[in-house]
Amino acid sequence: MRYPRVLLFSEGFGTGHTQAAYALAEGIRRMNPGIHCRVIELGNFLNPTVGPLILSAYRKTVSTRPRLVGMLYRSQYKKSLNRLTRLALHRIFYAQAERVIEQLKPNLIICTHPFPNAVVSRLKRQGLSVPLYTLITDYDAHGTWVNSEVDEYLVSTPHVKKMLMHRGVPSEFIRVTGIPVHPKFWESGDRKALEAELGINSMPTVLIMGGGWGLVFNKELLSKLAARADDIQLVFCMGQNEKLVASMREDPIFQHPNIHVWGYRDDIHKLMDVSDLLITKPGGMTCTEGVAKGIPMLFYEPIPGQEEENSNFFVSKGYAEILDSASVIDKWLDLLSNHYEQVQEHRTSTAQSRSSHLAPKHCAAEVMELLTDEQLPAIGDEAPRVSDQP
Repeated sequence: MRYPRVLLFSEGFGTGHTQAAYALAEGIRRMNPGIHCRVIELGNFLNPTVGPLILSAYRKTVSTRPRLVGMLYRSQYKKSLNRLTRLALHRIFYAQAERVIEQLKPNLIICTHPFPNAVVSRLKRQGLSVPLYTLITDYDAHGTWVNSEVDEYLVSTPHVKKMLMHRGVPSEFIRVTGIPVHPKFWESGDRKALEAELGINSMPTVLIMGGGWGLVFNKELLSKLAARADDIQLVFCMGQNEKLVASMREDPIFQHPNIHVWGYRDDIHKLMDVSDLLITKPGGMTCTEGVAKGIPMLFYEPIPGQEEENSNFFVSKGYAEILDSASVIDKWLDLLSNHYEQVQEHRTSTAQSRSSHLAPKHCAAEVMELLTDEQLPAIGDEAPRVSDQP
C-alpha cells in the first residue's frame, strides 16, 4: 500500500497555469510530505520541438496584439473545445499522453490548463478510469474548460461556480477551493531582515512587475514613477525580457539609489513583503499572491478576456484599482509619501477581511480532502519515473 500519487498537467500558455500547478503540488507536500505530486507541461513534454514554437508565437501575439487575444477569447467564450479540435490536439501534441499516465499510475489527475484537460477528457471517454479534476486558474469560466468527463471542478470563487452551473455543470461537481499559491506566500517574512537580504532601503516601496514574460509599461508611467524616487523606492521586476532590463539599466532616469531594476526573480514573496504597493498586469496567480500578502494593487492595461475578468473581481472586492489615469498613480504615491500609515492599515484590513477561499492555504487544504483513503485507495507498486524534461 502506498500514498496517493497526484499528476498535475499544465501548459505554458501564460505563466500562471504551470505556476498554479507547482504551487498546489508544493502545498500538498507541505501538508503531507508522503503524497507524491508530479507537474508536467504536457505539450512541451510530449512534443519538445513544436511546443516551444507555438508558445513563442502566442507570447508574441499577447505582447503585440492583445486586442486580438481578447477577441479570440470572447468569440469562443461559451464554447467547449469541439471534437475535431480535441482530435487535432491529441494527434499533434498528446498522442503519448495515455502512455505517460499508464507509467506514472496516478490516483488522480488535476489539469490547470484547458488543453490537457480536453485530452484527458477524451481518454476518459475511451475508458481511462483515473479521476479528473479541473483547476480553473482565473476568476472567470471560459467554455474551453468545460468537459462532461470532468469528475469535479476546482474554482476560484462562488461566482465562478455559478458561471459553471449556468453552463450546465451540476453544483455537486464544483468545489470552491480558491487558486493555490505557493507555501512561500502562506506567511509573512520579517521586513527589516528581508530588506537587508535584498540590499534595498527601508522606506515606502513600490513593486512594479512586468509578469513572467516581461511585458512593457509605457514611458509616461515609468517616468512619473522615477521622478518620485527621492522619497519612494521603486523595485522593477521585468521577468524574462532581458532587453528591456538592459535598456532600463542604461537609461539615466533609472540610475538612482532608490531604483532597482531586475529581471526574472523566484523570490517574489519576499519582494511583496518589503513593498507597500504592487503595480502589475492582473494575471490570476499574481493577483491571488498579492491578496495572500495583503498588498494593495494597481492593474495596468488588462488584456481583454481573462485579465479583464480577474481585474473586475479584485477591484469589486476593494483589493485593487485600475491604473487608467495619472490621478490614480499620483494618489497612491502621495499616500505613500505623506500618509504611510493609511497604506499600512489598508494592508492589514485586506488580510483580515478576505474570504475563506482567498486564504493562502485554502486550495491545498481542499484538495487534501480529495486524497482520503476512502475516496482514493492506494494502488499498485511504485511506478517507473518519467522525466518532465525534454
